[in-house]
Amino acid sequence: MNSPSTQQEQLQTLLRGCDKIYTVDELGARLAGSAESNRPLRIKLGLDPTAPDIHLGHTVVLRKMRQFQDMGHKAVLIIGDYTARIGDPSGVNKTRPILTPEQIEVNAKTYFDQAGRILDTSDDKLEIRYNSEWLEGLSFAELIQIAAKKTVAQMLQRDSFKNRLDSGEDVFLHEMLYPIMQGYDSVCIESDVELGGTDQTFNNLVGRDLQKAYGRKPQIVIVMPILVGLDGVQKMSKSKGNYIGVTDEPNDMFGKVMSIPDTLMANYFTLLTDLPQEQIATLTDASQTHPRQAKVELGKMIVAQYHDDQAADTAAQEFDKVFKQHDAPADMPDIELSPVPIGIVELVCSAGFAESRGQAKRLVKQGAVSIDGQNIASIDAEVEPADGQVLKVGKRRFGQLKIV
Repeated sequence: MNSPSTQQEQLQTLLRGCDKIYTVDELGARLAGSAESNRPLRIKLGLDPTAPDIHLGHTVVLRKMRQFQDMGHKAVLIIGDYTARIGDPSGVNKTRPILTPEQIEVNAKTYFDQAGRILDTSDDKLEIRYNSEWLEGLSFAELIQIAAKKTVAQMLQRDSFKNRLDSGEDVFLHEMLYPIMQGYDSVCIESDVELGGTDQTFNNLVGRDLQKAYGRKPQIVIVMPILVGLDGVQKMSKSKGNYIGVTDEPNDMFGKVMSIPDTLMANYFTLLTDLPQEQIATLTDASQTHPRQAKVELGKMIVAQYHDDQAADTAAQEFDKVFKQHDAPADMPDIELSPVPIGIVELVCSAGFAESRGQAKRLVKQGAVSIDGQNIASIDAEVEPADGQVLKVGKRRFGQLKIV
């Protein structure tokens, strides 16, 4: 990412793609004050390590944090090892499961490794803190004093709480303490700006309120939109299977980008690349650029970010070969088999192309499985395996049979 030079250019860069900012005027003033005092701003992002893997939906906020880093400011990642013991109800209608310390440690390490593909991890640009540092030592009286700075009516403004109450579901007291503790993180680390998705807006604004209550300058809250997944409908989520992982192989990553609906391209270009808006407008205007070509450019940009330019070019060529020319890819994994007939369902599972026999059966019934270009229509079909045969499952999964 290139860092803009003037404060006005910096502000325009930071405004790009945002859903809301509380407030733009304060952000401009804080940037100006930072330049005058030569004090980097502290940019907070709170993370509860409930899942270790990062997909492109997570990178929307991380990329915004990287923009601040490139402007000379300091990213402060707050690992919610203490709050994860409670479970954040943000955006959900039921309590999340509580994690063990061991799960938190494993998930946090994986998150660091993957976030390092986006963030500048040098010591002067990144600070990592665990909120158990200040939350674990709080006495009950101290917690009550913090909680006394917010009213019940204010806490019930949270959508997920209101929705559950309206539907007759329970809301537990410990869940109301979650946004208060997350807000107290902002007080303790003296954040100037807090980043988050739309599902974290309430929590982040609580931090702003608590800083005011403690006589501190309130943090600016920057809210980023939730990235829509490959289906074009629901938010990107691993559980929904509509995601692109930052550790996906180049060919998979490129192929997934090529599968998104055309209507998502402007959003993906804006949130996932640094391309100027004028070029985005040209690429997403069907009268100037064919949608397929625009999507190829998008796919190459994304692959290059998480791999390199050569991998992006190769993935584009491979996609063209497989899907335009209907050829199998040059580099396929071997599927080792003994020279005896094998059921098609078992073969799909053995190849690692289905997580269960049930999923393998569904793929066969959907007509998504073929051997050497011949579609397999029956879940009871048996295959006489031979060296060199190509198993294809879905649009992007290929494997070559190898008799051992």
